[in-house]
Amino acid sequence: MPIASSVDKSPLKFFLLVFVLSVPFWLIGTVTQLPKEIPINLPISSFMTFNPLIAALILSYKDNKSAGMKELLKRALDHKGIQKRWYIPVLFLMPAMIFLAYWVMLLIGLPLPAEPHIPLLLVLILFPVFFITAFGEEVGWLGYAIDPMQDRWGALKASIILASVWSLWHLWPYIQTNNGLAWVIWQSLGSLPLRILIVWLYNNTGKSILAGTLSHAMINVSEFSFPNYGSHYDPFISSIIFALAAAIVIFLWGPKTFTRYRFA
Repeated sequence: MPIASSVDKSPLKFFLLVFVLSVPFWLIGTVTQLPKEIPINLPISSFMTFNPLIAALILSYKDNKSAGMKELLKRALDHKGIQKRWYIPVLFLMPAMIFLAYWVMLLIGLPLPAEPHIPLLLVLILFPVFFITAFGEEVGWLGYAIDPMQDRWGALKASIILASVWSLWHLWPYIQTNNGLAWVIWQSLGSLPLRILIVWLYNNTGKSILAGTLSHAMINVSEFSFPNYGSHYDPFISSIIFALAAAIVIFLWGPKTFTRYRFA
């Protein structure tokens, strides 16, 4: 049986299934919180992170039975399309932007801890944890949803639509962090340029889900490594920097595919 092409996939069905699967996590998160001994601020509802993977596997099975699921998982771990030079932005773009955000906050005098604490051991623990959680998301967002959207609308419009869904899906967990309305708004808005950057990396690495997963993992590692345990992370400053980076990508690589570098 032939594997379903991107044309055969329904992003709308995928999005609806992801949201339906996430409702129990949102409800549980309203009455239960992680133990206070855990230093990072994550709501229980963040465990919905595997729902995009589950939804993609369900729909892939519906389309092509077990062969569809195997093909999806095989793609998710394939690294052959990633040229070595692209590992630099995949792994270091997000830490660089977060470092710049910290420097800007320091420069303009925004509140920061007197003694910044970024334990190396925490970073080493967070990376494999957030790689697994990012895998749970990107197998769905990149492995199932993005290609039929790009085929229809092009890279930029597809990224904006996916970012809007991604942001809406995270909205209730963001609210459950108790960070305040302004934080939630800017954190949600920051999802737009971040998704553009992830799709840019995905398209330029041979549509590598693994590249998107690594980049997504570095987003979370960088945010929670911000002094102290992410408690001073400011999504307003960061979102502006993310937006500037996305604007550079759109200008240099073009909005249609994100792969046609102007000065090649």
